[in-house]
Amino acid sequence: MSPRAGITNKEIITTAIEIANTEGLKEVTMANLAKRLGVKPPSLYNHINGLSDIMNLLTLRALEDLYRLLKQAITDAKKEEAIHPLSVAYLTYAREQPGLYALTIESASKKEKDITTVANQIIDLITEILEPYNLSKEDMIHAIRGLRSILHGFASIENHKGFGMPIDIDKSFYYLISTFIKGLEQQ
Repeated sequence: MSPRAGITNKEIITTAIEIANTEGLKEVTMANLAKRLGVKPPSLYNHINGLSDIMNLLTLRALEDLYRLLKQAITDAKKEEAIHPLSVAYLTYAREQPGLYALTIESASKKEKDITTVANQIIDLITEILEPYNLSKEDMIHAIRGLRSILHGFASIENHKGFGMPIDIDKSFYYLISTFIKGLEQQ
């Protein structure tokens, strides 16, 4: 392998994203990155501190991208109608960025401050769209957890090709979110 001059952090992260989304998150290794970038693994350490550094950067990127898509999806929606567009944006992100999406699930409470900040922005956004339902503080937490569980469960099953019945998956997703909303309305 001949040395490659001029490698940048951006190239490293872009390559890591490509690997995560096409081959899976477990395939994002220093060896695989070096191979794709045409460098020797030790030369990556001139740009990054190691695999944990890459994973933190990918997690931050994933959460920032997801937040931006969710925020954009609800911008023009009335608060009481925002659950559907937010849910569709979430599922779309999981479909289009499966490797990065996997990094958005783990609790950010033990992560770096910038990761925790963006993760909390997503929770604040979900809280905002649930406000019209006038839930108590405890019920709000239940509703946030419930919506996140529905979204992640659906996205995870779909990403693992778990839906085999000959019914439109998007119709099933709409039905599920509508049922969640009806439950909120009965609180």
